Amino acid sequence: MKDTSKQGGSTTEKGNSPANSSASAADGSNGGGKKSMRLGKDFSYDQELRRLQIELVKLQEWVRHERLRVVALFEGRDAAGKGGAIKRITESLNPRVCRVVALGTPTEREKTQWYFQRYVAHLPAAGEMAFFDRSWYNRAGVERVMGFCTEAQYLEFMQSCPEFERMLIRSGIRLIKYWFSVSDEEQERRFQERMNNVTKRWKLSPMDIESRRHWADYSRAKDEMFAITDTKQSPWHVVNAENKKCARLNVIRHLLSQFDYRDLTPEPVPLPSIKKSKYVRPPIQEQNFIPEVYR
Repeated sequence: MKDTSKQGGSTTEKGNSPANSSASAADGSNGGGKKSMRLGKDFSYDQELRRLQIELVKLQEWVRHERLRVVALFEGRDAAGKGGAIKRITESLNPRVCRVVALGTPTEREKTQWYFQRYVAHLPAAGEMAFFDRSWYNRAGVERVMGFCTEAQYLEFMQSCPEFERMLIRSGIRLIKYWFSVSDEEQERRFQERMNNVTKRWKLSPMDIESRRHWADYSRAKDEMFAITDTKQSPWHVVNAENKKCARLNVIRHLLSQFDYRDLTPEPVPLPSIKKSKYVRPPIQEQNFIPEVYR
């Protein structure tokens, strides 16, 4: 049973899943009693992440076994940490079961389709989970603020979106929506870090740069979006993303708490011995090996 309460328009939930139990070790084993959501300054991020990722593997097997369809949306400001959280969620999971959906700019043909059409094509089948790195809420955010849609298109989206999500839920899809919240000071620090790190500079698109001029407009758009789409059937879950590592752990714990799953991880099986035949392979010199620069 979940204890759900609303404060300031956001929703917080505590569940009885194994993710909320105390762990006796980093291998994901569950001990007795409950563990506080606040881990304190001395917790080991790597150890806790490993424990939670093992729980995610258990959840994956449960979703596959029960043939569930799960959709998780990750929204928020630029550099809020959405992609990093998705990466930590999925890096130990089977990509055939858990897919990341990060769509680019719609094509000219897609612009003439029903707005939700290109997102529907990426919804999960039975036994799958889909994690949307931005979603149909682009229309209520960047498209509205930057003028990429008309006022009529925006109003149509705001009217249709709650009903669209109710349709998904009625069809049996488990829909979970996350909003990553970050301050303008922290976003500025992360932008500067990306600008100074050549391996991260690609993350700063011209749209990200331009969005800095519209901070208040994005805040207003987000508040208006929440007023309409933060519904009882499909609530928004706000993630405090000022600390990236804490945000990742918190969102994984919350995701796990949404399911009353059981551990169906396959047991280890003995590996059969390799049977070597009398087959003679071609000379190894005939194969094209890459240069061994690092030895």
